[in-house]
Amino acid sequence: MTRRERLSPADLTPSWPAGPSTDRAAEAARRFAANLRNAIGERSVRSVAAVADLDEGTVRHVLSGSAWPDLRTIFLLEDALGVSLYPHST
Repeated sequence: MTRRERLSPADLTPSWPAGPSTDRAAEAARRFAANLRNAIGERSVRSVAAVADLDEGTVRHVLSGSAWPDLRTIFLLEDALGVSLYPHST
């Protein structure tokens, strides 16, 4: 069985991060990234990554839509920021 290429959220969202995606998973990732950007506010990505015990590049990739956030990343960011970031309905 041939494996399909796994496109990034941004690849599946023509106007990332401003516009919605027709792909439900990519839309959840886009909304997660928007919620994360809002929660970061005036703080630096580096400082948030440090508090969350994540690599700064991981956080930047999630924000840019070039990577899918995994469950560990979602949990650590929500825990560090003290807010729910994952959109529960798409």
